Amino acid sequence: MNTFTMKGNWNEIAGKLKQQFANLTDDDLLFKQGKEEELLGRLQQKLGKTKSELRKLIAKI
Repeated sequence: MNTFTMKGNWNEIAGKLKQQFANLTDDDLLFKQGKEEELLGRLQQKLGKTKSELRKLIAKI
């Protein structure tokens, strides 16, 4: 499943990520259509994970 085809569920996914990683802010999790790489870049900086790891993490949620 493509990470970003779940746009309708993004608020739910973002909420679960915030529960799991307390250092994430609403701005870190801001999703805009066509800006997926920016979102992954922000998450990479905050969490210290690779884009591949982040995609897997989001897909599990």
